[in-house]
Amino acid sequence: MFTDYELLAEEIRAVQRDLAGIRATYDSPDGLVSATVGGAGELIELWLDPRVFRNPDSVLLARTVTETIHGAAELAQRQGLAIAAAYLPPGVESADLRFDPLLTALDQQTGGGGRR
Repeated sequence: MFTDYELLAEEIRAVQRDLAGIRATYDSPDGLVSATVGGAGELIELWLDPRVFRNPDSVLLARTVTETIHGAAELAQRQGLAIAAAYLPPGVESADLRFDPLLTALDQQTGGGGRR
């Protein structure tokens, strides 16, 4: 029989697995750059349309790539917040969704083994 801690820890680990499965893609307004990030905002894929090289403005390209990655990261954060909503206070718009600090604290308080 699971203790309350074990049930909560298993639920949080399920949320972590769901978060790890997030893939959010965002396209630049001109459609020449596309970025896909994972649940932690890490860049998974960057796509550049060959037409992007017609304009030799490297500063503009760098800004467009950066803004596109940030847009994808914002989408991933929103998806993550939706997944974790049951464990967050109402109205939270930003949070560290890794939950590792929470699981560590629960383990310390209860002496739980922390199955992963």
